[in-house]
Amino acid sequence: MKNKKILILGTGALATLFAARFSNADIDVTMLGTWQAALDALNRDGARLIDANGHETSHSVRAVSKCESADLAVVLVKSWQTERVARQLEVCLAPDGVVVTLQNGLGNGEILASHLGAERVAQGVITVGATLVAPGVVRVGGQGLVSLEADSRLGTFMALLTEAGFQSEVVASAASLMWSKLVINTSINTLTALLDIPNGDVLKRPSVRKLLGLIVQETAAVAAAQKIPLSFADPVQAVGRIAERTASNSSSMRQDVLRGAPTEIDAICGAVVRAGNAYGVPTPLNEILTALIRARVEA
Repeated sequence: MKNKKILILGTGALATLFAARFSNADIDVTMLGTWQAALDALNRDGARLIDANGHETSHSVRAVSKCESADLAVVLVKSWQTERVARQLEVCLAPDGVVVTLQNGLGNGEILASHLGAERVAQGVITVGATLVAPGVVRVGGQGLVSLEADSRLGTFMALLTEAGFQSEVVASAASLMWSKLVINTSINTLTALLDIPNGDVLKRPSVRKLLGLIVQETAAVAAAQKIPLSFADPVQAVGRIAERTASNSSSMRQDVLRGAPTEIDAICGAVVRAGNAYGVPTPLNEILTALIRARVEA
């Protein structure tokens, strides 16, 4: 597929990973961000990937601070930045353009739709692992999967994903996508952030593994109360497999905590607590995790 263009909103770990892989497939990539150190590094040295063997490759991208016209955009910023990028996309997304959010947490699609119209917004989730080691430099932490809601507008994007070497799937329900990812993020992300460990270590300690399972079950119970089917039959087993596949990866929440940045805890565990309250499902573990992550960041 020649002469295809894509706009990626964000310059963090996953945005850099996606930009590098798209660029490697001869797709014209522009990255939009506010982090000047990353913009400078990306324009100077390209999007750089470090594989499991320590081998580094560089891939040419354009990094800008002002939004440019786009027919296809992928949002990979933190949930607390969604309002800002929605306002930017109001200016530069083509009238018939499509924006795909692959972010963590609940509410991102709704924020984008409120600015752009639901007809221009599609949702997906990813379990791809990536750790930002320097501005514009990412260590790949596992193959993972890109899951997208069934949407006729996403044919081009699905083709680009395939060209770039991503494994992808289509599922019927966007809600199922979001809650399946919440099951993962409320457990793996929070525990790795609080214990300062890579993803795979949640399976190595019996006490942590037990807690992981309890968190998974609590979040899954809130989804069940809303009659939202998950994309896996056994949530605990599925989260375990993801921890194994991304064993060396440092979760996004752990990376945020380590550099003292805002976390997405309110859109992850906080969202589970709010939904639990609305549907009468106790969520003590998610409440505690929300408080602990906030305390960790405030420390």
